Amino acid sequence: IAAVLTFRRLLALPRVARAFGVRVSPSGEKITHTGQIYDEKDYRRIRFVDRQKEVNENFAIDLIAEQPVIACDGGGGALGHLKVYINLDKKTKTGTCSYCGLQFKQHLH
Repeated sequence: IAAVLTFRRLLALPRVARAFGVRVSPSGEKITHTGQIYDEKDYRRIRFVDRQKEVNENFAIDLIAEQPVIACDGGGGALGHLKVYINLDKKTKTGTCSYCGLQFKQHLH
């Protein structure tokens, strides 16, 4: 019963933002990737007086999702990350690098 009540409470919460892309609050204010929205009387809105709120529309989660499936060599030397080995048993299986988020796919010769 507690799980049902929790689920109903979660469904009752307002949905302020979409899953991907530029998000806008009901008041028309752009939302950052962290979901930052200020109330009308919040003192932190002073920085946006006579200015438009600038939000980078290219969220990292969206950019990684758009990246084509590639083979990573570990980033290349000291500037990269550790080399990660991902077991790809099937031709269609893809894996994700735990360091940089890029996807790996088996390449048949």
